[in-house]
Amino acid sequence: MPSWNSRGLRGQGLEELVNLTNEKYRDRKLAVVQKVPTPITPIKIDSETKQITLAYFEQKSTVDYIGVVQGIPVCFDAKDCMGTTFPLQNVHEHQIRFMKEFEEQSGVAFLLIHFAEIDTYYYLRFAKLYEFWQRAENGGRKSFRYEELDEKYQISTHEGVFVHYLEALQLDLDEREE
Repeated sequence: MPSWNSRGLRGQGLEELVNLTNEKYRDRKLAVVQKVPTPITPIKIDSETKQITLAYFEQKSTVDYIGVVQGIPVCFDAKDCMGTTFPLQNVHEHQIRFMKEFEEQSGVAFLLIHFAEIDTYYYLRFAKLYEFWQRAENGGRKSFRYEELDEKYQISTHEGVFVHYLEALQLDLDEREE
């Protein structure tokens, strides 16, 4: 069994909070956003418990979440960052490609990042993520620092919603219109 801090369980706390947030949004009829299951092929199944004990991923996943907010298609990934520098290797090229294509179809793509060291949740617009990605592709830093981010996209927790990303989404939409 993996230990609590193993790579396999990394990000589990953030995803649970996002799942609870999405339940609140759905209950309040603000959004319908679901976790995208990662397709697996079982290799070994315990005959007594009927649990999968060994499996492999069938394909690369796209993003963690996809849905609609008040008629606006959204997709996003939830990422934990232990320090205040986010390594771009935590985002895969196929995810960038999917998010770019999603935005080209008038959807909104973004990352929700938990910076654990400072216990801060952040909404990273795809445009900014893509800017960092291009910088790395062109030989620049392969990461970005929290200080490089616009603090107005920091996510608050209130009204029983743990990772209240809808306010930041509204900011993102407003900036697109300007």
